[in-house]
Amino acid sequence: MSVFTNTVLVAGAVVADIPQPIPGTPPGANGLLTILGWVSWIVFAIAVAGVLIVAGKMMFDHRQGNGGGQAATGLIWVLAGCIIAAVASGLVGAVVTASGGTA
Repeated sequence: MSVFTNTVLVAGAVVADIPQPIPGTPPGANGLLTILGWVSWIVFAIAVAGVLIVAGKMMFDHRQGNGGGQAATGLIWVLAGCIIAAVASGLVGAVVTASGGTA
C-alpha cells in the first residue's frame, strides 16, 4: 500500500476513536448560537469590506503610478482572514450539527 493510503487509514481510525458528544443541546445553547450567528455575519461583512477597500487602494495606487504591490500584500492578508473565518464557521456548524442542535 502507498503512504497516502496508510495515512488515510490511520486518520480514519483516529477519527473513529473520538468520543461523540451526548445528543441534544445544553440549556442556553440557543442564545449562544444566536450570538455566534451575528458574529459570523459581522465577520463576513468586514471581510467583504476589506476586499473592497484593498481593491480600491490597488486602483488608486495604479492610477498614481505606484503599482499597487503593497495593496496586493494586504489582499493576501484579507483573503487569509476570510479563509480562517470560513473554516471556523464550518467547524462550528459541524459541531452544532453533530451535537443535535440546529445549525
